Amino acid sequence: MRQIFLDTETTGLSPDSGDRIIEIGCIEMVNRRLSGRNLHFYLNPERRSHEDAIKIHGLSDEFLADKPLFASIADELLEFVEGAEIIIHNAGFDVGFLDEELRRLGRPKFPGGVAQVTDSLLMARAMFPGKANSLDALCKRLEVDNSNRALHGALLDAGLLAEVYIRMTRGQNSLVIEAGDLSAAQAALEAIDFSRLGLCVIEASADELGAHESLLRDIDKASGGKTVWRSFGVASAEGAMA
Repeated sequence: MRQIFLDTETTGLSPDSGDRIIEIGCIEMVNRRLSGRNLHFYLNPERRSHEDAIKIHGLSDEFLADKPLFASIADELLEFVEGAEIIIHNAGFDVGFLDEELRRLGRPKFPGGVAQVTDSLLMARAMFPGKANSLDALCKRLEVDNSNRALHGALLDAGLLAEVYIRMTRGQNSLVIEAGDLSAAQAALEAIDFSRLGLCVIEASADELGAHESLLRDIDKASGGKTVWRSFGVASAEGAMA
């Protein structure tokens, strides 16, 4: 199973109004293990970023001025994600920007070449209804260290999302057990020879039996003689001590 955790940073909030992608980060996971293969680009958006956006990602227009255009990295990006499940936090936002960048190049929409797009924000809302489910909130809730996240960054956020996703789908608070893990546990259980295990029996002392019998009499008196355990042949402590 091949999964790609993807995040973008942009000049603003609206691709329909001409806002562009300025950073893309992708982290690959194969069979629930990070493969070490990442893809990361800073991009020249050919327009200025909104001041509020710069406060979030910290990428100035001057820094981005000499970076490549989206057109020059599109093939490499699409080849990297092809056939994989793409996991994005608030997927509608990032996919909307990717679709618009590809539309400018006369290319098909982004989901066309991937297995599926999974929105981890929708997953989080289903798991934690009524709670804050931003990436920062999930990092805090699931104990993922995001202390280095002073500003948003596509590659950094993709890495945090990968850790959050693993804990959401198989963490300490999850009941999800993979088939491989279950088989291994069953094999270990079957390897134990329980016939060799001795059962330790600790018998009650005379004082403990007497206290128990006294408690039973009090319960019987309080219920008006409606207790039923003696009628099933349970021996009294007095009989056991006789």
